[in-house]
Amino acid sequence: MTTRIAVIGCGQWGQNHVRTLKEIGALAAISEGNAERASGLSQRFEIPARSMEEILADPAIYGVVLALPPRLHGPTARAAFRAGKDVLIEKPIALDLADAEETARVAKAENRLLMVGHVLRFHPVFEALDALVREGRIGDVRHIVSTRMGLGRFLGMDAVWDLAPHDLSLVLHMAGSPPETVETLRRTVLSDETDAADIGLRFANGLTGEIHVSRISPYRDRRFSVIGTKGMITFDDLAPEGQKLALYAHEVWREGAHFGFRSADADYQPTEPGLPLDRELRHFIHCIETRAQPRTGAAEAVETVRLLNLASPRAA
Repeated sequence: MTTRIAVIGCGQWGQNHVRTLKEIGALAAISEGNAERASGLSQRFEIPARSMEEILADPAIYGVVLALPPRLHGPTARAAFRAGKDVLIEKPIALDLADAEETARVAKAENRLLMVGHVLRFHPVFEALDALVREGRIGDVRHIVSTRMGLGRFLGMDAVWDLAPHDLSLVLHMAGSPPETVETLRRTVLSDETDAADIGLRFANGLTGEIHVSRISPYRDRRFSVIGTKGMITFDDLAPEGQKLALYAHEVWREGAHFGFRSADADYQPTEPGLPLDRELRHFIHCIETRAQPRTGAAEAVETVRLLNLASPRAA
């Protein structure tokens, strides 16, 4: 592996990047403000812990992964672009639209790659679902439902900003265009911010979507469903292997003034093995090496921040 990547920010999710890049053979260095954590990771993965300035000045490092608090993503990414680095930024890339747009502008001006860490886009089960839908297996797509519920984290960011970027990225990809309208019902229950929310989306072609997120649910639910005119398909991330992707040949049709319907048992579809984060990072490396545009690039990163602000406006 000749492409060398550094990770800046080694909290819980940043450490997953560190471990995965080490396994791939592409980890060059880490940068972490917590000295004790930096030392421990440096010893564990036999990799140097360096300052951000040292990493950006090193011509042997081609790209960086940013897993920082979101308010720091924009300034750090822009410094990296100006230093000639390609950047994978964890979601969200910013907390306001102007900051996100400025990051995308600098990436373009410096001719660098901006990729956002929408890791579920690289899940092999979602990729299989996407392929089946585009083959026409469920007819014309009419509606999308995404659910992400459980007892979550309370880290100074509300449930919409913490959880919904995953679902928005999946819905945006399936829809192929930004929504025309966004409607949100938010609920503050056990904290001082939004703990649960229902987000409704409507697109120009008549397609609709709904996203349900909650960090106060007594049970976990991670499902993504697409409803079409000839069937329905569901990606259940918590289902056992071999049952994560289910095709239902359900149908609904008009009978005069009424409607008829037919239900069917789940037809479980085969999927490839593979870890989403490994596939995401290999895609990032591929883009660095070939200069191909990332699947989750600047336009999607900015649009997601725009929708998050519409769904759950942040106080100025």
